[in-house]
Amino acid sequence: MDHSSLPPLDTLRAFEAAARGGSFSAAAQTLNLTHGAVSRQVAKLEHWLGVKVFDRQARGVALTPEGQRLYLRTNEAFALIADTSERWSEQRGSAVVRVASIPSVCGLWLMPRLKRFEAGRPSLRITLSVEHRYVDLADEGMDLAIRCGRGAIPDRVSLQLFEEYCFPIASPELAREIGTEGDAARLLEQTLIHDSDAAGWRAWFTAQGLDFRPRAHDRRFEDYNLVLDAAMSGLGIALARPPLAEALLKQGKLVSLDKRTALNPSSYWLDRPPGPMREAAQSLARRIGKEAGVSAGAIAQFIGTSS
Repeated sequence: MDHSSLPPLDTLRAFEAAARGGSFSAAAQTLNLTHGAVSRQVAKLEHWLGVKVFDRQARGVALTPEGQRLYLRTNEAFALIADTSERWSEQRGSAVVRVASIPSVCGLWLMPRLKRFEAGRPSLRITLSVEHRYVDLADEGMDLAIRCGRGAIPDRVSLQLFEEYCFPIASPELAREIGTEGDAARLLEQTLIHDSDAAGWRAWFTAQGLDFRPRAHDRRFEDYNLVLDAAMSGLGIALARPPLAEALLKQGKLVSLDKRTALNPSSYWLDRPPGPMREAAQSLARRIGKEAGVSAGAIAQFIGTSS
C-alpha cells in the first residue's frame, strides 16, 4: 500500500476524539493537547480531504455527512488496530502461548491435556486458534501449531509427535449386527465413514489385501469429530485414529470391529515458525513432546537448543 495516500494519523486521532467527545475541548483533554492544537489538526485533515468534517457550533461541533462516514470508518480502523495490538501484547506476555490447530486435534487430544500442560512451574496460559484453514504462524502471531499431515511443510520447523495405527470401529449396536470377527471384505458391504482424506481406509484395506476406493454411499465429513459422531449414531463404520478415539473406546461408545491395524499415511506434527522461541513456547513444546513420547534430543533439536 502507498501510505502517502492516507491522511496523517495525528489528524485522524484528533478528529476521532473530537467526534467522540462532541467538542475540540473534550478532544484536547483526552489527547493532552491544547484546544488550538486540536483545531489545527482538524483543519489540516479537512484541507487534506477537501471536505468539511465538522460544523462548528456555539457549544461544540457536529459531524457533517462526510464527517459521519469518516467517523464510522475511523472507528473501525482504530478498533482493528486495538484488537491487533491486544493480540500481540498477549503474545508478549511471558506465560502466554498461542497454539493453532484443527478442531479434532484440539477437542480430542489437546483439550483433555490442556490443564496439565498449563500447570507446573512455571505455569503457562495457552490460547487456541481453532480452524481448518492453513495458518501462517509468523504472520498471525502463533507460537506453535499441532496438525495432522504427511511430513514437514515449508516455512515451519516441524517435529513428528506420533503416528497412528488405525482399525475399524462402530457403535455397539452396529457392531453386534456386523460382528467383531471375520473376513475384512465383509466391511466393504457397509457404509464407510471418513473425513476429507480417505487414505486411512485405503491403507487399512490394502494391508488386508483388498482394494478400496470411496463410493457414493459412503459418508464424508470435513472434521474427524463429525466422523466419530456419525459412527456413534450408527451411520456406518469409521476408522479409529489413536489417540483421538481412545476416550470414546474406553467409554464403550464405540467398539472395535477388527483387531487388525494399519499405519495411517498421516501422522501428527508440532510446528513452529522459524527463528528463536520464547521461553513459554519452549516450555509448552517440551510438555507436548513428552506427552507424545518424543525423545528429549528430538525436542531439543526442534526448540533449537542442545540436548
